[in-house]
Amino acid sequence: MNQEDFHPAGDRFPPTRRSVIEAVGSIDAEERERALEALCEGYWRPIYKYIRLRWNRPAEESQDLTQGFFVEVLERRLLEKFDAKKGRLRTYLRVCVDSFVSNKDKAGRRQKRGGDIRHVALDFAAAEEELGGTVMDPAAIPSPESLEEFFEKEWLRSLFSLAVEELRQLCNARTRERTFYLFEAYDLEGDEKISYDQLARDYAITVTDVTNALAWARREFRRIALERLRELCGSNDEFQREARATFGGNGK
Repeated sequence: MNQEDFHPAGDRFPPTRRSVIEAVGSIDAEERERALEALCEGYWRPIYKYIRLRWNRPAEESQDLTQGFFVEVLERRLLEKFDAKKGRLRTYLRVCVDSFVSNKDKAGRRQKRGGDIRHVALDFAAAEEELGGTVMDPAAIPSPESLEEFFEKEWLRSLFSLAVEELRQLCNARTRERTFYLFEAYDLEGDEKISYDQLARDYAITVTDVTNALAWARREFRRIALERLRELCGSNDEFQREARATFGGNGK
């Protein structure tokens, strides 16, 4: 997927979704629950993989620790302790994960807890497949700097995966399944040989139809991804920086 496809001139970053930091403090119980579920949905996969590599834990234990961490976020109200002036939300959460696992080690016990995030499916099998089923040799564990970079990339990968799935659901709801197939084939699968002409032949439509469908899908993907990004950042300033770094634009 090419980032230049998502730079409409003068486009304004959407403020539709509130940050989880704002929403978790809402007086509305449903909004608080949705915020915590959004946090889990956006961060569980990079956190799970990070625990596997940084702490060299087997898959089952990493699953327990990942679920236990989000219980910790709830019980200790860790989001309320986040200071947006001191850094990014995902950096804060990664540091909290390190503290959580370290404290579990000191306590010498492991606790299986699913927590109160009831509507988020944690597909650990898929995450493990992405990780390659690696069991790290302690001597081969990457440096802390490399692991921080790994966490950053996995966080962005998670963000984009969520946006792609939401776009698929939107296309289905609007009976635009073909539009998603075109977007998937041209922008997601990375086949350099695919062309607009080839897609037009494959789907028995005109090249203009392909062009219009992809333009719509890219616009909607960008909107969805930016809304997701806004939700998972700790402050508006962080969102503006991350949006510019990820998609370009003027950040307004």
